[in-house]
Amino acid sequence: MSSTAGLVIPCKAAVAWEAGKPLVIEQVEVAPPQALEVRIKIKYTSLCHTDLYFWEAKGQTPLFPRIFGHEAAGIVESVGEGISDLKVGDHVLPVFTGECGECRHCQSEESNMCDLLRINTDRGVMISDGKSRFSIDGVPINHFLGTSTFSEYTVVHRGCLAKLNPLAPLDKVCVLSCGISTGLGATLNVAKPKKGSSVAVFGLGAVGLAAAEGARIAGASRIIGVIAEMTNGGVDRSVECTGHIDAMIAAFECVHDGWGVAVLVGVPNKEAVFMTKPINVLNERTLKGTFFGNYKPRTDLPSVVEMYMNKKLELDKFITHRLPFSDINKAFELMLKGQGLRCIINMEE
Repeated sequence: MSSTAGLVIPCKAAVAWEAGKPLVIEQVEVAPPQALEVRIKIKYTSLCHTDLYFWEAKGQTPLFPRIFGHEAAGIVESVGEGISDLKVGDHVLPVFTGECGECRHCQSEESNMCDLLRINTDRGVMISDGKSRFSIDGVPINHFLGTSTFSEYTVVHRGCLAKLNPLAPLDKVCVLSCGISTGLGATLNVAKPKKGSSVAVFGLGAVGLAAAEGARIAGASRIIGVIAEMTNGGVDRSVECTGHIDAMIAAFECVHDGWGVAVLVGVPNKEAVFMTKPINVLNERTLKGTFFGNYKPRTDLPSVVEMYMNKKLELDKFITHRLPFSDINKAFELMLKGQGLRCIINMEE
């Protein structure tokens, strides 16, 4: 039992008060976890395009004030009732989607789209009681994706936490809680390229490069970042990571007839329509979609961390910048300028 268990914890958090305006480091109060919830101390967090998108409030209902952040690693400070598989001091990755373990999706080996805990960008409260665990002078502050990792402490549903090998360096494996796992899993779990096959990746941000890393691990003979030429009628596998409709069509139509598989990862706007000729499907090309690389957070992420620990997966090349928490707005500036892949923010600096 930690000395702060059951108590409100005052701490620093980067609060977004309005769309597109710099975050403000504020003193917030973080309430204790309720049943099936865990309060964690965030050690390192990173900035992902999803944070940027909702901070800019483009194309969705704005919800402010809000504490963003969903790619992170931390340590369990206290647990709510009904939790037996996590304890104080455990190292964890908070994840923007979850695994309740009981719904049809969680029971299926083919899906990771939990009915209870799948991503919800509009919710700013905890699902158990519809209330926020964050407040400033009694005024509630909205959560983001059930994680809100731009805070020294946060409260997360048990199903959205992956327990880690305590020897894993948190300042590196934190990037596995979103983008890198999404791209990696799109290739390894969905495209499933055979050794010696050719793989095309559309979009070479962090997710796309993680898809390419998956192709490398799978033993692909050619990994094509920008397609200048086709390979004898097409590539064996393609992974689309931009969310642009033209790239989606190209990714599907560039795969080889007979056995080609295209996987869509990038998220287009809700009104977008995908069109291709039916003959492209009839000629035995396969089109698939994926969500979070088809990884179940609690079940599968620990093994992805072990891939890194066993030197099978490379992570260092994705980390291009490091900043103290006090400079979090600089991370937004870097991403807006398209500079770098992942910026690790040290919550204790």
